[in-house]
Formats: sequence, structure tokens, C-alpha cells
Amino acid sequence: METDLKFRPFRSPADPGWDEAWAIYQNSFPQKEIRSLEDHLQALSDPHYTADGIWSDGRLIGILYYWTAPEYVYIEHLAISPDLRGANMGSRVLEAFCRKAGRIVLEIDPPETEIAVRRLRFYERLGFVRNDYHYVHPSFQRPYEPHQLVLMSYPKAMTDEECRSFERFVRDPVLRYSCHGKKE
Repeated sequence: METDLKFRPFRSPADPGWDEAWAIYQNSFPQKEIRSLEDHLQALSDPHYTADGIWSDGRLIGILYYWTAPEYVYIEHLAISPDLRGANMGSRVLEAFCRKAGRIVLEIDPPETEIAVRRLRFYERLGFVRNDYHYVHPSFQRPYEPHQLVLMSYPKAMTDEECRSFERFVRDPVLRYSCHGKKE
């Protein structure tokens, strides 16, 4: 797959590749880190949110869901189709996205397991910096509890004030489209 990558936003379930993208999303992240279909569809109407399908040679190869803030782009979910993992596609996608996005923030699990350590090293190889900031992310669905994550940023570390600003951004607008945005 040496052709160009294409990032195409999904607007509705009627878009080509939607079902495959939704399956990648559902199968690549723990339940506490994914939105319900209803919340995801509502988020698509937010001008800050983009849910891209990543295409190569006419095939959907992954997803990149992100939020655009004035100071950075927050990558909420990045996943490559399971049959292409380990083929350097994630690196290619992230390198292409970094070139167009500029300043980026993302979250990863604390490096307490082998896979989490590999994920940390993957992002570090691509120029991301681990921020020394205590960060707890609320879950997107009940009954899951908030969970600690590690903030990473590109191309440089964030200040504590930038980390606090990011936390505020996650509370609104990001969590507006989750169980936290619903009135009980």
C-alpha cells in the first residue's frame, strides 16, 4: 500500500465504509472509552469534531476521530484495521496527520502493561512527548468509572496550564456527547 492516504469525514451511517469503521471503533477500544451510537451521531454535528475514515487504494484501513481546539487537535481515537496492524500503517497515518494538524494532544493508558509500554514507545518514536501531569478521564458510558490516562503531546510538552485547559476542553465540548452530557 504505497499510495496516498485519504482522510474522509463520516457524516452519517449512510456514508460508504461506515459499518466497517464502526466495527473498527467498537473492537479497538475498551467499552469505557467509546461512545454509544446515539452519542457518536450527536457528536458528528459538533463543528469541533471530525470522524475520519482513513482510505488507501479505495479500501478503508482505519479511523481517526479528533476534536479541533484553538491551540491544538485532540486525537480521541486512532485505530487501524486489525489485518493491517504491524504493517507500519499506524505510523504512516499519524505522520501524515501530524504534518497537517500541527500541535496534537492524545491520551494513552499508563505504561503498566506490555501493550501500553509498546504504545508509549510508538508515540515517542513519532515525536510525541509524555506530559508529567495527573490526568483522569471520565468514561463515556455508565457504569464505568473514571480512569487515569497519560497525556501525550506533539511536537512538544504541555505546560501545567495547557494540561488544565485540555481538561476543561474534554469536559465541554467532548463529554457533552457521552453519559455525562445527558440530564438524568
